[in-house]
Amino acid sequence: MAQKALAHGLMFRPHFKTHQSVEVGKWFKDEGINAITVSSVTMATFFADAGWEDITIAFPLNIRELDEINQLACKIQLNVLFDMPAQALVAAGKISHLVGYFIKTDVGYHRSGVEPNDHDTIQQILRATDGTSLTFKGFLTHSGNTYQAKSINEILLIHNEATRLLYRLKMIYQDRFPGIIISTGDTPSCSIAGNFNGVDEIRPGNFVYFDLMQYHLGSCRFDEIAAAVICPVISVYPQRNQALIYGGAVHLSKESLISKKGNLIFGLVVPFINGKWGNPEGDDYLVSLSQEHGIFTTESNWSKLLKPGDIVAVIPVHSCLAADLLRNKST
Repeated sequence: MAQKALAHGLMFRPHFKTHQSVEVGKWFKDEGINAITVSSVTMATFFADAGWEDITIAFPLNIRELDEINQLACKIQLNVLFDMPAQALVAAGKISHLVGYFIKTDVGYHRSGVEPNDHDTIQQILRATDGTSLTFKGFLTHSGNTYQAKSINEILLIHNEATRLLYRLKMIYQDRFPGIIISTGDTPSCSIAGNFNGVDEIRPGNFVYFDLMQYHLGSCRFDEIAAAVICPVISVYPQRNQALIYGGAVHLSKESLISKKGNLIFGLVVPFINGKWGNPEGDDYLVSLSQEHGIFTTESNWSKLLKPGDIVAVIPVHSCLAADLLRNKST
């Protein structure tokens, strides 16, 4: 991904919420990365303490954390997000150190952000920060709707439309604010797209591990998935072609997908031999999760031979959530 960003002349600010690991962060430093993205003030503090000095918190500003933001801003180069004038007004009155900010822009995901044609809100945010220690850095978005795309072509359409909307905003405001940038950041778009004209910065995060969702979307090959949850087999139920593992919602989350057969699935169970997981032997999907229980279908010849005490690997639907739930990691 670092090479792709370089080839397209993009700034690369990877999102660290996927791995939340000092050690994995060092891999990025080895590639020359010196600016990162996080999703909370707590996470920003964690990575600032680990030596990162240029951090964007890609979550709209929580005005209850302004004291913590001030403490961070006196140590590192910090960027925050606004999507309401009220956030900007409070921050402008309380932040005493230099802080950059992006206007979070909603280009179709409808999770958070200012609509790109809502210039009244944008102008109110800009006025609230005029003459303060807050510096406008540009427009930032996350096209999370790519995760619901049904094809690679749909992902590219979402990416291109997001870029078009953001670039139009940049053209409107860049004379007044020279140097503002467009920042985008979903893994499907960043993995698949080959045209980033108009984009200045990318912030993907999930790509560091990938997962079953990205595989189903076409963002990666199976052999590029770099995270699995290792679970023991507890019981087997050959009469119904199922088995129980100690691996439930508290380990994997309840993020789900619809399989090609139309079934709800929570992960894919694959062999784990000599410390490594293998390729899928069949449709051995997790089909039911409760707090600690995970039930998977034993569809393949391999899984039908499993017995209590065996160890399997589960490819999670969403590695960001699984990695957050399971703090013990090994490579």
